[in-house]
Amino acid sequence: MMQLRRLSPVLRSAGTWIALSVLAPLGMLVVSGMMLLDLRRDAWDKAEQTSRNLLQVIERDIARNVEIFDLSINAVVENLRTPGLETLDPRMRQLVLFDRAATARDMGVMLVLNDRGEIIDDAGAMPPRKGNYADREYFQAQRLRADRGVYIGRPIVSRLTGEPMLPFSRRVSKPDGSFGGVVLGSLKLSYFTRLFDQIGLGREGAINLYLRDGTRVMRYPYEAADIGVNIAGAPTFMRFASARNGSFVDVSVRDGVERYYTFTQVGDLPLILNVALSTRDVEAEWRTKALGIGIVLLILCGLTVALSLLFGKELRRRTLMQAEFSRLSETDTLTGLANRRRFDEAFSYACAQVARSGKPLSLLMIDADHFKRFNDHYGHEVGDAVLKGLARCLGASVHRPSDLVCRVGGEEFALLLPDTDAAGAFRVAGAVHAQIATLVVEAAGIGPGGITVSIGLATGTADARNLYTRADTALYEAKAGGRNQTRCVPSIGPQSLDKPSLRLVER
Repeated sequence: MMQLRRLSPVLRSAGTWIALSVLAPLGMLVVSGMMLLDLRRDAWDKAEQTSRNLLQVIERDIARNVEIFDLSINAVVENLRTPGLETLDPRMRQLVLFDRAATARDMGVMLVLNDRGEIIDDAGAMPPRKGNYADREYFQAQRLRADRGVYIGRPIVSRLTGEPMLPFSRRVSKPDGSFGGVVLGSLKLSYFTRLFDQIGLGREGAINLYLRDGTRVMRYPYEAADIGVNIAGAPTFMRFASARNGSFVDVSVRDGVERYYTFTQVGDLPLILNVALSTRDVEAEWRTKALGIGIVLLILCGLTVALSLLFGKELRRRTLMQAEFSRLSETDTLTGLANRRRFDEAFSYACAQVARSGKPLSLLMIDADHFKRFNDHYGHEVGDAVLKGLARCLGASVHRPSDLVCRVGGEEFALLLPDTDAAGAFRVAGAVHAQIATLVVEAAGIGPGGITVSIGLATGTADARNLYTRADTALYEAKAGGRNQTRCVPSIGPQSLDKPSLRLVER
């Protein structure tokens, strides 16, 4: 309960609510920012997992089809060693050579070339079509090395069908090991187009298949101008070639789009496959959510700040009103001086201070002489003017902030003088008489000296609780002694301000 009482002033403070109006939105921003970061991280985790899954599916499909092609080509190489092949009828020879290759899916052309590059066997025609391929890059590569195995060449346009294809070749060796020709099998690039078209990668996503030397075999979305282009010097490809697999974010040299690249080498083949997701596509859904959350957050923060400021403003208004009510409750409405309530509080506090410190406390009780006559003769308006004038004179008689001037009732006033001995109190009393002697009330034709007061003075140093009674008794004696004078009971006998004995006491 005590803690609640201690917190109550803090909670009622306008500054507290203004601080809360700032801290609450900041807290909301921090929490929402952390949520948005988590959502963004989730979006990237999802993109990474999606890329790896797609890459794995595509890589396996390509590896499987390449393996089928290689088996078909290798079967032709083995069939060329069949005894008596040279004596067979041309159609039977074709059946024997290409028995395991005819059903290979997406096969372009399959040819057997002699050591001069001429077609000697053709899986797609009988008699074999005419042509010489000694100038082809794959033919030159197989002639130069006997141990090359399957060779995947750069994309070409078939001279027989006019279709874009990816060539696969194996060397045919003569019995003495010398170069005897090439078995060529080509894979239609439409296979890759059909495969990649089944995958949705977003508006700016891409799939690329490269040879290890940097030549682009296929790209999705398909652009004929991109096929066969070599990007070996591009930063992205250099990172592809530097590891077997991995992922990174970079800007494409082709179109300047920032993408998230996931790549891998296709089995043991000289092929590099990558799936590239646009970072804009990766974060598109997150951005939509972030925008929605941001708008809601701004609205909530705005409302929080607005309501807190309004509440703080209302608290300030109420605080000012309470302070004004408190001031009015302790202020005399006519004279503007402290009223009897304020006097009682200040007097109790001053007496307690005297008890602790032992320093003197003086009290002057002041009453306007013959005030009833002013009211009866001039009316209450003049009476009020006299009281206001007395208040001004009393206020001008003291100068310390600790001195308190009060109207304790009717035409009776009090001056509470902390840390003031009797001699000091008499000086203040003299100043009061001097100020009032100059008071003029023009509305009633009252000139200087026309208004006087009687003052009762009391000073206490040890026990000040009876100070009010003593000052009131002294005031009564001043009234009884002829008014317009100051009396102190009991230490100082009756003295009039205009008597030399009083001035001697002041000195």
